[in-house]
Amino acid sequence: MEAEVDRLARKTLDDLAAKGPSYRFLVGIAGVPGSGKTTLGAAVAAGINNLSADGDIARAIPMDGFHYSRAHLAAMPNPQEAIHRRGAAFTFDAEGFLDLVQRLRRHPHDTVLAPSFDHALKDPLADAVAIPPTARIVLIEGNYIALNRSPWKEAAAVMDRLWYVDTPADVAVARLARRHLASGIVADEKEAWERASGTDGLNAEDVRANLLPVDEKIKG
Repeated sequence: MEAEVDRLARKTLDDLAAKGPSYRFLVGIAGVPGSGKTTLGAAVAAGINNLSADGDIARAIPMDGFHYSRAHLAAMPNPQEAIHRRGAAFTFDAEGFLDLVQRLRRHPHDTVLAPSFDHALKDPLADAVAIPPTARIVLIEGNYIALNRSPWKEAAAVMDRLWYVDTPADVAVARLARRHLASGIVADEKEAWERASGTDGLNAEDVRANLLPVDEKIKG
């Protein structure tokens, strides 16, 4: 994976150089839950910054901040389903995500604010992440970055590159089960596996079945 990270970092720097000094280069990193998107995004951003002569020019951010709040889910037409399926595409503010990507594209010389997700509160925090104009490469990772459904696909069209972390289903489920258990959101190992293969499994099926064409498929 180290060689792959180095290749992606160097290629992205070359792609940015071809665009010119005033351009902000956007990379979308998609994948199923537990695929390793966050790890890849952070590693490539660090690789770019290590290689860059201009300092820290790359920033990796998750789309987790676009989770609808619990209050919003409770007000949806079927609140029980919405709360149970939290993490599915329809439980995200996709229009808000599209707006963020468009602002990053339109305002390369401005600081753009994005939401984050507070895992202690289990809710998003508005304008918690500042993306400065010095961040000329922004890697945005999330399950639905390359989803072939509006408005996700309109956001994907704004990206300069789309990557997909291609991870075997059994590997992703095992990672998720360990993560759920470690975070304390489940009572025991059995519940962790049920969650990872149940709700998360449905989301993974949606990602795989509705994947847009991508520029890179990276083994996760």
